[in-house]
Amino acid sequence: MRIVVPAGGIGGARFLRGLKATIKGGAGNNDDESTITVIGNTGDDITLFGLRICPDLDTVMYTLGDGINEAQGWGRSDETFVVKEELAAYGMQPTWFGLGDRDVATHIVRSQMMAAGYPLSAVTGALCDRWKPGVQLLPMTDDRVETHVLVEDGEGRRAIHFQEWWIRHRAALPASEIVLVGAEEAEPAPGVLEEIARADIVLLPPSNPVVSIGSILSVPGIRQALNDSVVVGVSPMIGGTAVRGMADACLAAINVESTAQAVAEHYGPDLLDGWLVDDVDADAHVKGTEIRSCPLYMSDPEATAAIAREALDLALELKRRQT
Repeated sequence: MRIVVPAGGIGGARFLRGLKATIKGGAGNNDDESTITVIGNTGDDITLFGLRICPDLDTVMYTLGDGINEAQGWGRSDETFVVKEELAAYGMQPTWFGLGDRDVATHIVRSQMMAAGYPLSAVTGALCDRWKPGVQLLPMTDDRVETHVLVEDGEGRRAIHFQEWWIRHRAALPASEIVLVGAEEAEPAPGVLEEIARADIVLLPPSNPVVSIGSILSVPGIRQALNDSVVVGVSPMIGGTAVRGMADACLAAINVESTAQAVAEHYGPDLLDGWLVDDVDADAHVKGTEIRSCPLYMSDPEATAAIAREALDLALELKRRQT
C-alpha cells in the first residue's frame, strides 16, 4: 500500500509517527510492503544568519528519526544554545528566533549544499540519510516559497515573514492577509506528482490548514493531482478551538471559522473524500464528504496511533467503495 501524507510541523510529524506504528503493527492494516511519502511544507522556510532554515521538514525528520525535543515538539533533543548566546553578545538580529547548537549543524549542511547548487529535494534526501525517518520526505517544491503576513500596527500596514508573526508576535497582530510569495511560479519538487499518482490513499494530518496544508496545496499542480486520489483528513480543530498552536488566527485571516466543519468546507468536497472529527464535533456535516468521529487528542503515542488507524480505515473503506 502506498500512502501519501502532505504535512506541516508538529501535528503532522506526530501523526506520521502514529501512522508508522499503525502500519507496522496494526491488525488488519499490517503490510510489510506499505510505504509512506511525506510532502513537506516549505512555506515556513526562512534565511537567518546566512543559514537556510526549513522548520517543518526538520520537525518531521527529527521526530521520525528519534531526535526531536519531545517536550517542545520542535528542535533537537539534548540541545544547547551557546551559538545563540554568542550571537546575542554581538548584537546580531533577530533575537526572537533562537537556533540550538545541534540544530545549527543541520542548517549549515543544508545551506552549504544549496550554495553548491543542490536542490532542496536532494539536500533533504541527504539529511534523511543520517536520520532514517522511515518515510520518503519530499519538499513540496524546490523553488523558494515563503509565507508572509500583512499586518497593521503602530508602524503602519506592512508585510512580515510568517515566522516573525508566529514566533515574535505569537500571532497576536491581527492579520489582514496571508500571502505565499513565489507560490504561483513554483513547481512541485521531483517525485511529488508521481507519488501522488501512484498513491493508494492520501491522508491529511491535523496540520495548520492555512500555512501548512494550505501552502502545499498552493503549489500549482498539487491540489489538482490530489483531487484524483482518495483523500481523508484529520481535523486540527476540536470544539471550535485549535488542537495546538494558533491556527485560529490563521483561519481568521482568511475569514474561515475555527470549527471542524468550516475547515472541511474550506478544503472542499472536491479534495476531501473523508473527514475525521473529534466526538464533540460529531454533528458536523459537509455535503460530498464522509464524516466520522473519534477522540482526536494526540495525548500519547497510543492515542496518536489510534487516530491514524481511524483515518487509515476510513480511507481504505472509501477506496473499496470506488472499486
